[in-house]
Amino acid sequence: MIYLSLGSNLSSKHGNRFNNIDLAISLLKKNTIKVILKSSYYETPSYPDKTNPKFINVVISISSNLNLSELASKIVLVEKSFDRKRNKKNEPRACDIDIIDYENKVINFEYNGQEFIVPHKKICERNFVLIPLQEIAKHWKHPKNHQHIKDLVERLSLEDKKSILKVSNS
Repeated sequence: MIYLSLGSNLSSKHGNRFNNIDLAISLLKKNTIKVILKSSYYETPSYPDKTNPKFINVVISISSNLNLSELASKIVLVEKSFDRKRNKKNEPRACDIDIIDYENKVINFEYNGQEFIVPHKKICERNFVLIPLQEIAKHWKHPKNHQHIKDLVERLSLEDKKSILKVSNS
């Protein structure tokens, strides 16, 4: 199974944060990617600068015949359709897609001058990944440290647990 995390904290020419997530998922589907499950929407403060707009996040499980480099290529294309530029780390953006897990493997690779680490190296610290991931993959284990998702969520700080809110797109 492959897991992706999608986030948006800016409106775009395509609409609001929810629209951005939904459109990004639709664009992924047009690129030989089948979405198996999608978590609820979650809202979290922007990291590390909490004065930036809040993020809407989801995690999806997908299947695809694309290899990791091809998948990264499709993800970058989707992000670019939202005018994503990678000028400054953690800056506000209309669309951010991270590869959380690729078939339970530990992989480091470079694509288009960017280093990718799978599973995402900060997954164990990120409530906006762990909590939606737990919703759709209750038995998931971290490919590198083999920790169960339930244990990773329990280890989140109280502040991290309180700062994430399940929201609806209505």
